[in-house]
Amino acid sequence: MTGWVLHVDLDQFVAAVELLRRPELRGRPVIVGGDGDPTRRGVVSTASYAARAYGVHSGQPLRVAARKCPDAVFLPVDREAYEQASALVMAALRDTGHPVEVLGWDEAFLAADTDDPETAARDVQRRVHDATGLACTVGIGDNRLRAKLATERGKPAGTFVLTAANWHAVIGGLPTSALWGVGAKTARKLADLGLRTVTELAAADPQALAARLGPATGPWLVRLAHGEDDTPVSAAPHVARSLGREVTFQTDLDDWADVRRELLALAAQVADEVAGQERPAARVVVKVRYAPFTTRTHGHSLPTATTDPAAVERAALAALDRFSPDRPVRLLGVRAEFAAP
Repeated sequence: MTGWVLHVDLDQFVAAVELLRRPELRGRPVIVGGDGDPTRRGVVSTASYAARAYGVHSGQPLRVAARKCPDAVFLPVDREAYEQASALVMAALRDTGHPVEVLGWDEAFLAADTDDPETAARDVQRRVHDATGLACTVGIGDNRLRAKLATERGKPAGTFVLTAANWHAVIGGLPTSALWGVGAKTARKLADLGLRTVTELAAADPQALAARLGPATGPWLVRLAHGEDDTPVSAAPHVARSLGREVTFQTDLDDWADVRRELLALAAQVADEVAGQERPAARVVVKVRYAPFTTRTHGHSLPTATTDPAAVERAALAALDRFSPDRPVRLLGVRAEFAAP
């Protein structure tokens, strides 16, 4: 028996849940976000494949999505429905008998000891569909990283195998941002060093990168470019690393005193939830979206991890002080990051 990792990713999850409840909308472009009114401010939570064909994507302003796809059906976010559907999916995955590591509402890793991973993947797809009516894609890899990246190549509702044998052929020509864990900022830093593709990064000198990007980060990026990952699949219960709240204002806030007042209200909500979970927060992050759509974040670490609401609120205000107060604000967010257990 060989140890494989299966990465299960629900296809267009939120939109798919809505289509199960509204089968008459199948085949039509469906966009879920905000309160479902594209004339009001809000962003796209997810879009059906039919809507994505028009250039609609998650995080896009609803008004922009409406211009790109005027015939789309807009629906409000129903968090409770998605959580219920996710719970059924994860229960179906656990019924396979494989260890399951939940990554979020719509994705999970499974550790499968089998000589036929593709049959195991199709069994997962069948179980999920039988339990929920939802379709999923399964990436198959010889580690977590390769399984994760395989999934995108199997969509929609298919499977794909990515191992050390075909890693460079499949992934090598892609930009470094295609690697799981490499964000836009890191990709820009690598591009400044002449490293734009995965193949170029894989050929880089780890020590030279260590000198430029840090003693841990540099060598880790080179290992990542080779598809190396020795992180095991953990069946420990999923525990959120943070919690947060945000609000989009229908009218921009021009007065910074109003911004501070709204921030304190959000921070108070987050602080109450932190206290209710009895998990100390170590850092507070504030998100500000300036008009028309420029987003910035700043964080403030707490001197000591705590559940004290007053400390969380003070940290939120300290983070806010790092923002420029001379531009209209359309969105505010506050996120508390929990201390490591």
